Amino acid sequence: MSPSVLHDETFDEEVPILIIGGGPSGLLLAFMLEQLGVRSLIAEKYATRLAAPKAHALSPRSLEICRQFGLDVNDIRRVGTSRSDAYWVNFITNLAGEHVGKLPYERMDAEVLNSTPTMIHNIPQPAFEELIAKRLSKSNLVEIRKNHAFVDLKQFDGHVITTIMNRDSKEATKVRSKHVVACDGAKSAVRSFLGIESEGEDSYETMMTIHINADLHPIIKKQVGMLHWVMDPLVSGFIIAYDLAGNQVLICNFDSGKWPVESWNEEHCRKVVDAAIGVNAKYDVLSFHPWILSRKVAKSYSNGRVFLAGDAAHSFPPTGGLGLNSGLGDVHNLAYKLAAVHHGSAKDAILDTYHVERRQVALVNSKQSVKNGKKIFGLLKTLGTTDPNIDVARHNLYQTIHDEKARIDINRGIEDQREHFDNLGLHIGYVYGDKRIPDNASVYEPICVPGARLPHAWIKLIDLEKVQLPAIDSSYVGGESHKVAEMTFSTLDLCRFDAFTILVDKMFSSNFESAIQEAVNQLPEKLASELSVQVVVKGVDFLLQPGQEKWDDVVPLKQGLAVLVRPDQHIIAVLDRNTGAAQVLEVLGGHLGW
Repeated sequence: MSPSVLHDETFDEEVPILIIGGGPSGLLLAFMLEQLGVRSLIAEKYATRLAAPKAHALSPRSLEICRQFGLDVNDIRRVGTSRSDAYWVNFITNLAGEHVGKLPYERMDAEVLNSTPTMIHNIPQPAFEELIAKRLSKSNLVEIRKNHAFVDLKQFDGHVITTIMNRDSKEATKVRSKHVVACDGAKSAVRSFLGIESEGEDSYETMMTIHINADLHPIIKKQVGMLHWVMDPLVSGFIIAYDLAGNQVLICNFDSGKWPVESWNEEHCRKVVDAAIGVNAKYDVLSFHPWILSRKVAKSYSNGRVFLAGDAAHSFPPTGGLGLNSGLGDVHNLAYKLAAVHHGSAKDAILDTYHVERRQVALVNSKQSVKNGKKIFGLLKTLGTTDPNIDVARHNLYQTIHDEKARIDINRGIEDQREHFDNLGLHIGYVYGDKRIPDNASVYEPICVPGARLPHAWIKLIDLEKVQLPAIDSSYVGGESHKVAEMTFSTLDLCRFDAFTILVDKMFSSNFESAIQEAVNQLPEKLASELSVQVVVKGVDFLLQPGQEKWDDVVPLKQGLAVLVRPDQHIIAVLDRNTGAAQVLEVLGGHLGW
């Protein structure tokens, strides 16, 4: 392509949105933009992504998001760790040693499906990335350019010119785009270039991640679980069992004064892993790398036409599994807003809401992650495992767990970790605009207020055209077949990713349908053609499944009110029965920045 000239700046190519970073947030953003009809280019620094599993769980909200955009959650659930293998968190001296206690890992009980259609699922991050990349490989609207690093950018009225460089040939390319989204990780080059500072603790613990491929089935036998907290003082960490047959990660907390980072090698890694397993086992050390347990949240999520998302915007400890899922929530919030601006149905002002809404979520999640980390490592300290002499510490451990009085404190300490392993309230209960810190991360109560996610209930579709999604297969939870057959579609499925949705009861639908039609007729022709508002009528388009009546108590359609939902499934307004075209335009215009 021949270079073009604009404001004395040359550029080599042009794309509506440039995404820096091809990790999970960058890939999912590109996929969402494609579904919304917006072309993008991903510049990924590395030729290949790291094979180490990294994050391991997709939260209920992340799976709801994937489903909304057409990533089949049934397919996702076929990859990764089965529910039966992942159900527990075990507290052990080592894998072959004594079992001290256990807790459920997150909410994988059948009852959670009354709160979400998609319970948490454990899948290695690389497998999730591969799943999205495979879909993008067939797209004409997305290009993934690997081995290309960010160099710099310049912002102008209406566009950004970004320089990216091929790391092999050193050839630089200037890309002109309307917006840039940095999804380039915790050490974001874009964030650094823009000079955006972060708040939070720099560090308080040194950690080591060791990736191995042991067959753990003969060792743990029936004591399966997603996480195994190892109390042995040489380990002081946990094993993530992505695949018990040959894919695990050990994350341990180590004394950097006693074992400096530069002293770590495969031999020392094996000593630690052997202590964690507790018996001789064959395995390879596939990789190991140190890191700092820290919490950082960018003070601003944007600078002009450049936005931060995922780990580029926030990074915090893995204790709670909130990092990856926070990033996926970021791009879900941002995608429809970018698309609305690019298609002309919204002004740039809508993009200002991204920082306001998503940064508060990250602040809450990051603080919870730090709280989880301090509590779990505090538990290890109560067991006497922090004596600098490993033999003494190990003796203290076994003496403590066999002491009846001490065991009461241990059991209490394990029970105190329950919130750490149940973050349902944080996953699906956040409300945009609400700055309160939840008292308990586990508690979720559905509410119908602006900013909240539309409450879930299982529904029966009357108008099959209203939902263009495959039925959810809930058979993995077991139970009676007729009950499973009723858990196939959710109220969340009624909300299209490319439209605003008004939910109303059939007794009151005519007034709202008239108000919507009159409002659209008052819009300029181009704006009206780009803005999509659908009316979904309870009693005409869908019915609640038996046993889902609580939804009627929370969502006041039977009282004659209507609920206006954004394309990201969050409520924008609850409208009374006297709402007219002027009020509809005021609500939509206020959100879209008209």
